[in-house]
Amino acid sequence: MSERLQLTEEMAAGPARIRIDVLGDTPQEHVLDDLSFLTYRLADVRIAPDVTRLEPDIVWRQAGELAVAYDGMQLTFTGPWPAGPIQKAIVAILALRLEAAGLHPFHASAVRYRDRTILFLGGESNHGKSMGQIEACRRGALLVSTETSVIDDAGTVVMGSKEPFLKRRTQGTERADKAAPEAKVAKFFGEMPSWQIHDVPTRVDVVVLPTIDGNLAPSLVELIPFEREFQTLHSLQNYLLLNELLAPGIPMPLVDTDDLRRARAAFVHRFCDRPYYFVRAATPQVLLDEVDRVL
Repeated sequence: MSERLQLTEEMAAGPARIRIDVLGDTPQEHVLDDLSFLTYRLADVRIAPDVTRLEPDIVWRQAGELAVAYDGMQLTFTGPWPAGPIQKAIVAILALRLEAAGLHPFHASAVRYRDRTILFLGGESNHGKSMGQIEACRRGALLVSTETSVIDDAGTVVMGSKEPFLKRRTQGTERADKAAPEAKVAKFFGEMPSWQIHDVPTRVDVVVLPTIDGNLAPSLVELIPFEREFQTLHSLQNYLLLNELLAPGIPMPLVDTDDLRRARAAFVHRFCDRPYYFVRAATPQVLLDEVDRVL
């Protein structure tokens, strides 16, 4: 197996940086040719202009049979992997580095609406955070974030993704169960509304856990503390790929630890001291009508 170093590259998201080394016989200009998934999934991921980390966080050995392993420090890919699983793993390791810097990626959108910052939480079911965000913006809200909201220890959204949908999936991430992004927009809105960006850090005032289904009667209830923490932990754990296959028969290695889980749960406990509402609705418009009742 050839171990020739073809590429050393660092990627950054906010203060988090990770180093990726590519070993093998095939020259590569970059680890990934397209960063759109990373930017959509995590927010403002970029290639760093220089390499600062002494050791790689991810090693990709191009030769050999398909495999992936994690030793607690370094994630190692072996074999001819497509870009999709590599980009997923980059998100997971960047998420760990963000946590180490006191920043927590939430699978959640956020808006500044009626002088409050509302977080639409993608919890266990993840049905409605994007549609809720779009409807709020249609009513005049400023966009804080779409797919991901990165929140600091004080509960402030400090950065976030700005694209509402992933329009193209890379090989290795295809999903037949995901409707075309424009389909729900066409159904609920006719066309995508425009909006302005709220581009300064903003503290989360209210958390909404939405579920949108065309058959649901409207309902709004305040979540009890356990429900708040349960759903929020789901949102945070989403980035570690603990339930993901990277390829048929090959699961994502466990990159979590008991210490990290305890620290994450402690943050969740502190964060969940603000109002939390579970909202059922048939459409985004009805969802926001319900939210308006408690603002």
